[in-house]
Amino acid sequence: MNASTVIPEQDRLNLAMLSLDGLSVGDAFGQSFFFVPPAVADSRQAERHIPPPPWFYTDDTVMAAAVVKCLGRHGKIDQDWLADEFAREYRREPDRGYGGTARGILHRIGEGMPWKDAAAEVFDGEGSCGNGGAMRAAPVGAWFHDDLKELVEQAKRSAVVTHFHPDGQAGAIAVALAAAWMVTQLDNQRPRSHCMIEFVLAHLPQTETWWRLKKALTLPLEMSPRTAASILGNGSQVISSDTVPFCLWCACRHADDYTEALWSAVGVQGDMDTNCAIVGSLVTLGTGYEGIPADWLAAREPLQSRLS
Repeated sequence: MNASTVIPEQDRLNLAMLSLDGLSVGDAFGQSFFFVPPAVADSRQAERHIPPPPWFYTDDTVMAAAVVKCLGRHGKIDQDWLADEFAREYRREPDRGYGGTARGILHRIGEGMPWKDAAAEVFDGEGSCGNGGAMRAAPVGAWFHDDLKELVEQAKRSAVVTHFHPDGQAGAIAVALAAAWMVTQLDNQRPRSHCMIEFVLAHLPQTETWWRLKKALTLPLEMSPRTAASILGNGSQVISSDTVPFCLWCACRHADDYTEALWSAVGVQGDMDTNCAIVGSLVTLGTGYEGIPADWLAAREPLQSRLS
């Protein structure tokens, strides 16, 4: 994947923005299912009735937008800048769905604690292995799709600001690698295959996420998403190993169909906004903007102001 030609930075930014739009629409779509009775959610899914607009995105999109903004300004992950931006956005809108651990970390960063200390002190010094690093990592993979060594380093850097635990970082690396595969390899593969997961495993540290992702290779893509999620996890534990394997399996299952990918992701319940954010951020790199229905994109609350 190490290219011999220089890719213009604007092209990298366009790919990162494409991934962010797929992520944010997925995030807002998934979030809209949290506040309806289960029977209504099941009916919507069975009949493919989208929720009424507007769809509001969560911290997943807010933090992913900060990553894209960081890449656009610096051409890489500047961790000090990114940590400050995360804390600033949290202080401005603390009710975007941040988890308790993230709230504590971002509050302490905002109060002046160095991000390395804030991220390292949680869970008795082990750091967070949550899925937050993974949900914002696809734009990093899209940007650095042509340089795997740099991709792995930058994905790790984007995660460690809040996820000090190696498995939290592994989740981010896995999603970034999957994004790079979608950019560079999808056209050469069958629409439904495990090739993307095989590629990710070949370059991923062997943490718990790696082992759970390896299990995903044994699950046929014809299997129902709910059955797959019952084996791999649906994000209900809000940790990388319980979220990333199913999301990558789902992205493989629907690599050429953004809408079906999101219906499958939301249908397994669990951490629906994050599942849909990760899946959407990957599949849209294969389908392009034409894969996102225009009414879905219009239903998502405006995003552009977060990038200025």
